[in-house]
Amino acid sequence: MDKLRKVIQVGWGILSNAYIKGFLPGSPVIFQGSLKQVCVPGMNCYSCPGALGSCPIGSMQAIFDNRDRGIGAYVIGYLALIGLFVGRMICAWLCLFGLIQELLYKIPVPKLTIPEKIDKPLRYLKYVMLFVMVFLLPFFYRSGYGAGEPFFCKYICPVGTLEGGIPLVLLNSVMRGALGWLFRWKFLLLILCVAASIFIYRPFCKYVCPLGAFYGLFQKVSLIRMRVDREKCVDCGTCAKTCKMNVDPHQTPNSNECIRCRECIRACPMHALLMNIGPGEVRMREQMQEQKE
Repeated sequence: MDKLRKVIQVGWGILSNAYIKGFLPGSPVIFQGSLKQVCVPGMNCYSCPGALGSCPIGSMQAIFDNRDRGIGAYVIGYLALIGLFVGRMICAWLCLFGLIQELLYKIPVPKLTIPEKIDKPLRYLKYVMLFVMVFLLPFFYRSGYGAGEPFFCKYICPVGTLEGGIPLVLLNSVMRGALGWLFRWKFLLLILCVAASIFIYRPFCKYVCPLGAFYGLFQKVSLIRMRVDREKCVDCGTCAKTCKMNVDPHQTPNSNECIRCRECIRACPMHALLMNIGPGEVRMREQMQEQKE
């Protein structure tokens, strides 16, 4: 299952950044076709030379940036529908930056375990990023020209630096000559994120990503849900030990932190964990049990 998930992640990363011409010398800086009006479901920088779609976080900031347009039903509604259907499953299956963090974590070095008293409060940081950096600041702050700023993308996002900033700087000599403090600051954040990913599993996803925070808001009501068969579960703790997101699936199977990677399902020796759409499978099992009795 883990190999299949990574194949899907790589395939989606290639598909969503398939504008090969953008990486060639003398080509347009970024793709400007009609597909750029649609945001992809996972983190993927708008400014990446090969990006065919828009970043969902950048799209949300653009909406809140322009008061005259109000709250765009398209972007918020589109992302909310994704959240209502799959919750944070996008994080594990369609996020290229999540894959990069996972691959970095495979580097054979001693891993860090963040104490729970530090880890738990840090989890709320991504919600601060969502509501303050993505929603509030772009909506309320205005420059002298009357425009807002995409605060998270401009000042924080390491995905934009990796997929957009670095390729554009390498491909464009004019941009290399205009580098300033902002690029150096974001490059530093990227280096810190890369370094942290070697020792901590998906640190950006756990503590910083506002898109994961947004999808997490729908986790407990999403159609695709984790279930625990209490008759089979023996409380062995294998699922909790397996989960690299530090979730205890048999206690909180639909935690906001679960990314639906299914590794706990594969690890459960009693096959007590399952994932299904809505309550159908659980009800079917109960009905079959009643018929047997």
